[in-house]
Amino acid sequence: MILQCAVLGFLQGVTEFLPVSSSGHLVIAQELLGWSDPALSFDILLHLATMAATIVFFRTEILSICMEWFLGLFSAKGRALPGWRYGWSVIIGTVMTVFIAMAARPLIHIFFSSSLFVGFALVLTGMILGYGSVIIPKDLKVAPSSGIWVGLAQGLAAFPGISRSGLTIVTGLRTGLAPEEAFSFSFLLSLPAIMGATVLEFLDAGSVKGLVSSLPAGWWVGVMAAFVSGLAALSVLKKVVVNGRWRVFSVYCFAAGGLVLFLNLIRG
Repeated sequence: MILQCAVLGFLQGVTEFLPVSSSGHLVIAQELLGWSDPALSFDILLHLATMAATIVFFRTEILSICMEWFLGLFSAKGRALPGWRYGWSVIIGTVMTVFIAMAARPLIHIFFSSSLFVGFALVLTGMILGYGSVIIPKDLKVAPSSGIWVGLAQGLAAFPGISRSGLTIVTGLRTGLAPEEAFSFSFLLSLPAIMGATVLEFLDAGSVKGLVSSLPAGWWVGVMAAFVSGLAALSVLKKVVVNGRWRVFSVYCFAAGGLVLFLNLIRG
């Protein structure tokens, strides 16, 4: 069980941030290795670990945005600061994400048990990343309009096999955001979504006592693996986005998706 926790934690941390779909890889890993779904309590902790990695990585930006946005609530000077615009962009993007994700929630639950769907979705992710590699970068800053489009993309990425980071960053680049802006906005926008999804999972799971009692042995190993691998993956992805080197991940998603589809085919 400790090995399973460590592997799932590592996969969650790496694939949550690299543009290869964390949900899709967890579905594939569990099916190929014959593992049962991890306890909901463990899944919640893994998401909290990757959220913590995001907060640590972007701690300076988060503090600046929050301070400037709150200042904008009380003064015209504050509303002229970048954090005021950025904060509203995150809020608008989150609203769009919730709208799409809640509308599609019944379908999302169905597809989480289908490795065949994950295979097709990974191929689609490969196509999206391939498109991202040919976008000519611009230098626009985050604005409410980009929040709308990136928020919609994030909602669609709730389907397993669709990379959240890949789809949101490519969408940001397509709206004209500078590469570093698209990278930062993708993950800052993810924080409210992850927190909201975690709260929903927590409510589904029941009491805190029930959550704690259902944690698998070695759960802390998985949490640490998710946090550390998540921080490393963020550093790698920032370089990928800034340098426009999407192609390797595009090829990987095509290969992974093709393998999953082939395995489903030979199984009948």
